Amino acid sequence: MDNVLSIGQFLLTSAMAILVLAVVCDAVVLTGRGARAQAVPAPASPGRAHGGKAPGGAARSRASHSAHWARASRPGLPRGLALYATGFTAIALALITAYLALRASATGYSPFANQHEFAVSFTFGILLMYLIAEFRYRVRWLSIVVLPVVIALLIYADSQDKAIKPLVPALRNSLMLTLHVFFAVLAYGAACVSFAAAILYLLHPHLKRFRSLPSREVLDDVGYKAATATFPLLTMMTVLGAVWANTAWGRYWGWDPKETAALVTWLVYGAYLHARVTRGWQGSRSAWLLILGFAAVLFAYFGNHFFGGLHSYG
Repeated sequence: MDNVLSIGQFLLTSAMAILVLAVVCDAVVLTGRGARAQAVPAPASPGRAHGGKAPGGAARSRASHSAHWARASRPGLPRGLALYATGFTAIALALITAYLALRASATGYSPFANQHEFAVSFTFGILLMYLIAEFRYRVRWLSIVVLPVVIALLIYADSQDKAIKPLVPALRNSLMLTLHVFFAVLAYGAACVSFAAAILYLLHPHLKRFRSLPSREVLDDVGYKAATATFPLLTMMTVLGAVWANTAWGRYWGWDPKETAALVTWLVYGAYLHARVTRGWQGSRSAWLLILGFAAVLFAYFGNHFFGGLHSYG
């Protein structure tokens, strides 16, 4: 086990160092003199078209959306350094994946059993969702918010107990636990992407001197797209968690602090989508809701430090 811990420490330290390089590369790419932005009209999204309701069959194709975001946010960027930044981020994701696989191989169970393992899994979800968003929408500015969050979580994970210990009985329903936490990791990753878009939206007036900055309309749309992924993932997380709870504790729902925090998080993202689609909320109001949603995510994750409960496993 000592070898596993040593190799794991090397993988995590390497991932942190590489992510720092990725942040530096992205900062140079995005704020350098070569960055350019063009004024491109933003595509309509639910909440802005036809009094807040998306017209049937009138949505733009994915290709046109991708072309719009690429033109609006990425023209003229130093391509070589940008590729290095993306490559470093992908390598960090691979190292984190290798670390989680190493823990799973050594323990015989999914690497979600304590705060350390779930914090690392959290970073896996964030990086995966960020890279999907970067590939799909070409909004590299998200990395300026997302990657520091990942680095902070890795530092936090490194501060937690890494010892490999036997599972407590409640965690031995491996299939339901694995599915529950897997959807949580993906949901939290998508929530971080929407949070990054919201932060950049609100800071946009102060960042206009950086010509590579996407328009507020683009950031608003990216935040919305990420939230539409977050909500169903949270739904699956909650449903599977209830099934697991019934097996582990003999009830589907018990208002445990973490269960309550997860429900509040689900309600916040549901309220965001409802306000966006039916009430026409957009801009700063919807951005603040996305920030509130990610704050709820963080509270759901860290809250057991303060309130205990059945989800406190160390």
